[in-house]
Amino acid sequence: MVNNSRSEHDLLGYKDIPNSAYYGVHTLRAVENFPITHVPISKFSFLVDSLALIKKAAAKANHQLGLLDEKKCNAIVFACDELLAGKYHEHFVVDVIQGGAGTSTNMNANEVIANIAIEYLGGKRGEYSILHPNEHVNLSQSTNDVYPTALKIASHFGILALIKAMTVLRDAFKNKSLEFNDVIKMGRTQLQDAVPMTLGQEFSTYAVMMTEDIDRLSEALLLIHEINLGATAIGTGINSHPEYAATVCQYLNEYSGVNFKTAENLVEATQDCGSFVQVSGVLKRIAVKISKICNDLRLLSSGPRTGFFEINLPPMQAGSSIMPGKVNPVIPEVMNQIAYEVIGNDTTITFAAEAGQLQLNAFEPVIGYSLFKSVSHLSNGCLVLAEKCVNGITANKEHMRKQVENSIGLVTALNPLIGYENSTEVAKIALHSGRSVYDIVLEKGLLTKEQLNQAMQPELLTKPQIG
Repeated sequence: MVNNSRSEHDLLGYKDIPNSAYYGVHTLRAVENFPITHVPISKFSFLVDSLALIKKAAAKANHQLGLLDEKKCNAIVFACDELLAGKYHEHFVVDVIQGGAGTSTNMNANEVIANIAIEYLGGKRGEYSILHPNEHVNLSQSTNDVYPTALKIASHFGILALIKAMTVLRDAFKNKSLEFNDVIKMGRTQLQDAVPMTLGQEFSTYAVMMTEDIDRLSEALLLIHEINLGATAIGTGINSHPEYAATVCQYLNEYSGVNFKTAENLVEATQDCGSFVQVSGVLKRIAVKISKICNDLRLLSSGPRTGFFEINLPPMQAGSSIMPGKVNPVIPEVMNQIAYEVIGNDTTITFAAEAGQLQLNAFEPVIGYSLFKSVSHLSNGCLVLAEKCVNGITANKEHMRKQVENSIGLVTALNPLIGYENSTEVAKIALHSGRSVYDIVLEKGLLTKEQLNQAMQPELLTKPQIG
């Protein structure tokens, strides 16, 4: 009979590991212990890549410092490069939410890298006498400095992708603001008619809001560039070379292309999750503002017969199983839901960061999972909102102009031309008769049609005029 498994042991005893698996006994126990989300860490490729970058940098640093021979170093580097090339990710099987402060994730990485390296050296998976997951792949390291550093590296690349997606959405709003620059409409405060503006001005505010949040996210990105790699267990650097922290950071920067910096106080950096809280807070700000924009888009497109009907969102799918012809604003709706999730994730991150005790925060797995979800879903949402909604928005120009002409709010814009008393009288008549301000001004002879049309030009109605 063919033996399809190999036996490995840990402090709890022996377990059979499938021969096809590159992970080992520690990973298998974690899979059995944490069937929580059924989302393996492999779903976040940035995290797997980050672990590979750390282990590669550690191997090179340990070799440079005389702690790891060249043969083993080269094998570990080969294995890490294989992971960075997108291979073997399916063997990262531990659930994203786990006890042990991320130990299971670190051991999963150690075992996969060790077994790839062992095969590179001519051995078989599980022959740890050739190269050991803990003694060699994890040399000079602890989960307590590897895991938070991996979260920060993964967050860095995830945030860069989010900034790119936000830029696409910002540009979509900016393009629409230019397209709608001369489209006159009524502005509203508290859902009541206020004063005229252009649809371009309305969309330009969305572009500015996105620009501001891109700037805030770029600032927050710098906070996660401080890492505790080299801290080992609690920040004292126990079981590592005195020059290891500086050396491994140098290699990490070389391989990642990012300027990470070793924290000045590694004991503090090992227990403090403040940078994750800060980043999450910015993500919540982004979510709140984008959700507000989507509320506006749904409101402005409401109707088509009994709502605002100022803009048309691209029809994406049939909106009802019972009401023929109904089309819903499904893209803004999904973005709203992403925003609610991000706000909830921020609450989770806040409580998890607060719950850390003494020299370590044991709840970094849920911090990382929540942060990655927020970043990933916001990135996808921004691209979908830009491509499937904003880019295709059209304006109902005549409808909006008639609303301006009929709105009592128009008298505010005409006040400098006809005076406060006349404006009050016109507003009173319009309110009680239901007639338009435009018609009443003409009827009372307060302005000629030419003067009134001149006054209603967007460039005059929507900018300062006195002086």
